[in-house]
Amino acid sequence: MERKYYEINEQLARTANNTNSFSDYVENEATNEYKYYCDKVYDILEKIIEQKPNLAEKATYKVDRYCRKLADYYNAYYKNEASCPSMLISGAGNFPVRKKNIQNSRREKLYATWKDLEEQVEQIKNLLIMEQPILFNDEDAIELLEEKITKLEEEHKQKLYWNKYYRKNGTLRGAEGLTDKQIEKVEDFIKRCPEYSHAPFSVTNDTANIRRYKQRLEKLKVAKAIETKIESIFDDNNELFKVVRNTEIMRLQLFFDDNPSDEVRNILKRSSFKWSPKNGAWQRQLTDNAVHSLKIVVDQIRRINNVSQAHEHNQSEER
Repeated sequence: MERKYYEINEQLARTANNTNSFSDYVENEATNEYKYYCDKVYDILEKIIEQKPNLAEKATYKVDRYCRKLADYYNAYYKNEASCPSMLISGAGNFPVRKKNIQNSRREKLYATWKDLEEQVEQIKNLLIMEQPILFNDEDAIELLEEKITKLEEEHKQKLYWNKYYRKNGTLRGAEGLTDKQIEKVEDFIKRCPEYSHAPFSVTNDTANIRRYKQRLEKLKVAKAIETKIESIFDDNNELFKVVRNTEIMRLQLFFDDNPSDEVRNILKRSSFKWSPKNGAWQRQLTDNAVHSLKIVVDQIRRINNVSQAHEHNQSEER
């Protein structure tokens, strides 16, 4: 499989190095680092193509987008680093403090971009390990949610440990669970933005996400505990359709004896019911909103049925 890379501005990278470091710039160092990260996601893509071919197109798009955005990040990063020299390089005399403050502000925005890129990598990894959105109709949805919650709790605990380790030691060297490359990246950012030294790993949304998944889990357990229920909907003594609250596949299903009229089909579609040839039913995900929508559907179909019956009665009297 051909791997597509985007151009890295080596001249900017060289300038950024020379204005911030006494070390000589190594030829193509920036491009090689960029390719290192691209190759990591391309390695994942090759596994997806082999193991999950149905996700290959989606994964290929995500990998290409990641490599393109990563190149944009690196070029913006080197442009910013080249905009103002380090005080160690230029000396303290007439040092452009205002320009340095602007540079530091841009560094914070670039760090946010880097975190977004890391999230894109996680999304690509998730395609491989099948960590897709967990649907209520998944046969093992409860187990998947429990595993997800455990993973999120472990990751949250790990980040708290790293933050505490850095505050105590002033470095992440020796901390468990991080590679040398990861440590270098984080500590490089902290040096440029020391205000993050108290918590280099963000945990802001962790507890909210964990709580949200736990609420989903409890709701699903309650729903799964209820047996599938079948109910007939009548208008006077005429059965309009059957309603099945199918907790096995978590679908609210409507079964009609005959093909519904155009008016009825439009009502169903407006309430998000879709025709399932596989199940021979009009259905949507079994949720509280679906049950509420069902009441509206029943009222509207009964109204149509009453109008139709009245029209037939009037025609009969005219004859």
